[in-house]
Amino acid sequence: MLDLRFIRGDRHVLEEALRNRGYRVDLEEIVRLDEERRRLLQEAEELKAERNRKTEEVGRARREGLDTSALQAEVRSLSDRIKELDSRVAEVEGELQARMMTLPNIPHESVPVGPDETHNQVVRTWGTPREFPFEPRPHWELGVELGIMDFERGVKLAESRFTLLSGMGARLERALINFMLELHTREHGYREVWPPYLVNSKTMTGTGQLPRFAEDLYRCADDDLWLIPTAEVPLTNLYADEVLPEEDLPIYLTAYTPCFRREAGSYGKDVKGMLRQHQFDKVELVKIVHPDSSFDELEGLTRNAEEVLRRLGLPYRVVVLCTGDMGFASAKTYDIEVWLPSQGRYREISSCSNCTDFQARRMNTRFRPKGGGRPRFVHTLNGSGLAVGRTLIAIMENYQEEDGSITVPEALVPYMGGIRRIERA
Repeated sequence: MLDLRFIRGDRHVLEEALRNRGYRVDLEEIVRLDEERRRLLQEAEELKAERNRKTEEVGRARREGLDTSALQAEVRSLSDRIKELDSRVAEVEGELQARMMTLPNIPHESVPVGPDETHNQVVRTWGTPREFPFEPRPHWELGVELGIMDFERGVKLAESRFTLLSGMGARLERALINFMLELHTREHGYREVWPPYLVNSKTMTGTGQLPRFAEDLYRCADDDLWLIPTAEVPLTNLYADEVLPEEDLPIYLTAYTPCFRREAGSYGKDVKGMLRQHQFDKVELVKIVHPDSSFDELEGLTRNAEEVLRRLGLPYRVVVLCTGDMGFASAKTYDIEVWLPSQGRYREISSCSNCTDFQARRMNTRFRPKGGGRPRFVHTLNGSGLAVGRTLIAIMENYQEEDGSITVPEALVPYMGGIRRIERA
């Protein structure tokens, strides 16, 4: 959520930022509601002060034995008007809040301006795509022939875009999860968390999934609970409605969770294989930091995610997203894209974002400065470290052999119990 003072004072900046992001929002109505709210609050405060004075007059008159019926009638009239104003304030604040929830975060000045992904910019690349002496095959063919992926039974158990991993496929998925968690906790300084996979509406609202993206979420019909689309949601909300000591910052958190997304509007895209699923595994990275260091922290978070691919020997590139391709809550995002031989191109495997104080305002997460003064909002960051299923298919495709077997990357061998090759059982 944006600061109302920013909307009042820097309208031209906000309007340009919204245009760059491709948003059309009625700022005039937001400003009008804010002005009405402040006017109503001021009138209510003045009437409350007047009521207090009249109440004191009633007390004095009673002590002097005077008739207080007229004064009491005035107090009742003032109270009725105050009640009406308070009710109207609640209505206006609700409408203002709803409109404020539709405003995206403001892009950082370093973000390239553009309407869509064609204006994203490659920041760096790492590794050289392997030259195969044979035609590389897609992961869905390799997985079925090896007996480690079963798409038909996934559909039978659930519906389309659910996949069953078994045998060495399930073991490789588990090995990747353990490898990522060990790397981020032991070497990168993150604290591991095992959060709930179901959260309430307030939690979803805090990170920006609600109300805007409700159609892309799974909801429990009989409860105010939603299946998480990413561990970013519970991790970032851990300190909602809290004031942290500045000395506690920065806070680094990581978690493995399954993630659930309806993928509304994506029908027809990546229908084959495991690239776009309704349920997928992810190791998430979240940072809660001081505002002065958040963009340096973004660079560090992105390097932490990149290190997973480097250890696995998977070629990748880092792309900074333009204004029109960024997520709703983000002020700046780097996408990490891994090389998939079967497609002959890089595909997203992680998004690393600095949300500045956008989520913190929605969650009311602040810190108290060491030297005193009013609490300030923290900055929040998140990134995939990495999407496990996409890492699995990148390994399958990049490490495939002509006979259809898969070589296990050296970094994963200890997590695979010494197994170095996945072959047909």
